[in-house]
Amino acid sequence: MLAAIEIDALTKRFGDQVVLDHIDLDIASGGVFALLGPNGAGKTTIVHILSTLLRPDGGTARVGGHDVVREPAAVRRLIGLTGQFSAVDSILTGEENLLLMARLRHLRRDEGRKRVQELLERFELTDAARKPLATYSGGMRRRLDLAMSLMNRPQIVFLDEPTTGLDPRSRAEMWLIVRELVAAGTTILLTTQYLEEADGLARQIAVLDQGHVVANGTPAELKRLVPGGRIRLEFDDAQGLDGAAAVFRDSTRDEDALALEVPSTGELTALRAVLDRVDREQLTPRALTVHTPDLDDVFFALTGRHGPAEIQPEPAAAPGKEVRP
Repeated sequence: MLAAIEIDALTKRFGDQVVLDHIDLDIASGGVFALLGPNGAGKTTIVHILSTLLRPDGGTARVGGHDVVREPAAVRRLIGLTGQFSAVDSILTGEENLLLMARLRHLRRDEGRKRVQELLERFELTDAARKPLATYSGGMRRRLDLAMSLMNRPQIVFLDEPTTGLDPRSRAEMWLIVRELVAAGTTILLTTQYLEEADGLARQIAVLDQGHVVANGTPAELKRLVPGGRIRLEFDDAQGLDGAAAVFRDSTRDEDALALEVPSTGELTALRAVLDRVDREQLTPRALTVHTPDLDDVFFALTGRHGPAEIQPEPAAAPGKEVRP
């Protein structure tokens, strides 16, 4: 599959601090590619370089086949960007914000008005189109922000922490929009602080830490990188727990819950082996659950940090300072 984005030895420094240290990434066309990483890992810096808002200090980056330094105008024609902070103008109505973006994208007057109506309908903002943004919820503002990014029907969309601060319903609405864009053939580069968001949306994930890519693969491939799989057996009494512990000597006891956690790869053959021993030894667990490593386990193992509590948005320009490509 052709690469939508090609990054080779990309380097960026701020003073003496190396934010990106010879990053290499190829992002295929179509689907969602997610960047995960703790605060300061370089996620937003990569997005800003790829969207031509920031120049790299070394290496190269190509978006849609165009070099971000030598061909910034060509890159901007291909992309849309939704940053960490909403870039909508609070003085204008939703419709006025979209009309302004249509003019900035050099759409003809009639073409721009038609596109604005299409986007208002697509993002369910028609009823609020002529209302001041002070009446918009956080989810409505983010939908409007994304609608503005799609004015030029971009082939590649950068979503930098698009659901930060949204309630669960608004996040689910944003996920649905992302899936619709992918179904239409759009390539999406997503940075997120939500591990389950990357797990549910992304076809490929790169984990960044201290300016380096420490892992890159599908969600399933990343989960296989770390141990942590286990089968949990729960019992009604201490006698049942003691009997199981004598059989599974490499297990871990949870005295309060009367449970035993048996290390496992999570594969079907491993589960069958445990079930066979339970049956053969006539053990009587009241419940059995299987836990396989998730992205939280992967993140902690690769970066030495716990996941969601530590993955926070990187510092970015204030809402009034954000610049769109």
